[in-house]
Amino acid sequence: MGAITGTFKGFGVTFSHMFRKVVTTDYPFKPPVSAPRYHGRHILNRHPDGLEKCIGCELCAWACPADAIYVEGGDNTDEQRFSPGERYASNYQINYARCIFCGLCIEACPTRSLTMSNEYELARDNRQDLIFTKEQLLAPLLEGMEQPPHPMRLGDSEKDYYVGALDNPGTSAGAETSPMGPGRYQVEEHPGVTFPGAEQAAQRVAAGKGEKA
Repeated sequence: MGAITGTFKGFGVTFSHMFRKVVTTDYPFKPPVSAPRYHGRHILNRHPDGLEKCIGCELCAWACPADAIYVEGGDNTDEQRFSPGERYASNYQINYARCIFCGLCIEACPTRSLTMSNEYELARDNRQDLIFTKEQLLAPLLEGMEQPPHPMRLGDSEKDYYVGALDNPGTSAGAETSPMGPGRYQVEEHPGVTFPGAEQAAQRVAAGKGEKA
């Protein structure tokens, strides 16, 4: 008797869905809006003066369970300064063929340099293109920011950058819910760097405008 009841319950689920309205997403011309805290492509944030928040500590790489992050730290000098303090990431890579988007790297970051955007269009037809470099992950320069290397503008030591950072967070403000992603911001801030997916995104925008016309 229980088996018969279970069978009818299973068919009940099927029949209940048969009469529901079918929802069709017009992807990729009208991509669905992701949840506000969706774990998408990573962003390496900057301080309000343009210096990088990443200090090359490699804690994100140690925390990654998929071994998807590779970091090489470098030393800042008075002539070549990329971040406050002594160290910066001279080489930063994330392999999205391995990344499981768990967010443990975000939790491990001591300077809130690494955050995740809502960008989910990361599919490639070449595995090598899934390895994103530091230039591709860095947040764009906003108004008032200066391309590193340059001296510290917000104080005389790195402490000045972190005391009161919540009041002046640079590009970390809302980075988890920002629309930053390939093709969604101006790439002129990084001359010579081609962001993966930028060309495809531009084609989708052009196609969408053509449909409206």
